[in-house]
Amino acid sequence: MTERPDLELVAEAEEGTKALEEIRRLRPDVAVLDIRMPGLDGTQVLGKLHGEGIEASVLFLSAFLEPELAYRSVAAGARGYLSKEASRQEICDAIATVARGETAFAPEVEEGLRSAVERRGLDGVAPELTPREHDVLRAIADGATVAEVAERIHIGTATVKTHLRTLYDKLGVSDRAAAVAEAMRRGLLE
Repeated sequence: MTERPDLELVAEAEEGTKALEEIRRLRPDVAVLDIRMPGLDGTQVLGKLHGEGIEASVLFLSAFLEPELAYRSVAAGARGYLSKEASRQEICDAIATVARGETAFAPEVEEGLRSAVERRGLDGVAPELTPREHDVLRAIADGATVAEVAERIHIGTATVKTHLRTLYDKLGVSDRAAAVAEAMRRGLLE
C-alpha cells in the first residue's frame, strides 16, 4: 500500500477458517473480513477470536447492508461495517479509523442500526445481575482478560468463563465487546 504508508497488509485469506488462523498468528491491529465467507463467516470468526480472548478490531465488508445483519455484526463486536462498493480510499480511511479505536460505518448502515435498535424496543429494562456478575462485567469493561478478571476478583478462570456465558445469555449477546456495549445501553455500567 504505497499510497497509505500508515497501513500494512500482513495477510490475505479467501475463507473464514484461514482468516481465523492468520489473525491468531499475526495479531493484526485491524482485521478486515467479509461478512459472508466460505467455511466460517465473518461473525463466526469474530466470535471465536473474542471467545479466545483475542481482542481484534474487526471491520466488516459486505455486499449486504440489511439493518439486522449490520446489527448482529455490531452486537458481535464489529468496529466497522462498509459496503463492498466502498472506494479503496473509504476502506483505507475506515481501517485507520478502526485502528485508532473508533468506529467506521457506512451512512446507510448507521441509519439501519438506528432502526434495528428502535425495533428491538429499548424499554430500559435491565436484567438482574449477581454481585459477582457485576464484578466480571466491570472488569471486562476495563479491558481485562479472563485471567486478569480471575486474579482481580479472586476466582478461577473457569468460573470467570461461566459468569461470562451467563452475562451473554442475560444480555442477549455473544461476546465481551457486545456485552459491554449492551450493559452500557441498559445502564448497568456507571
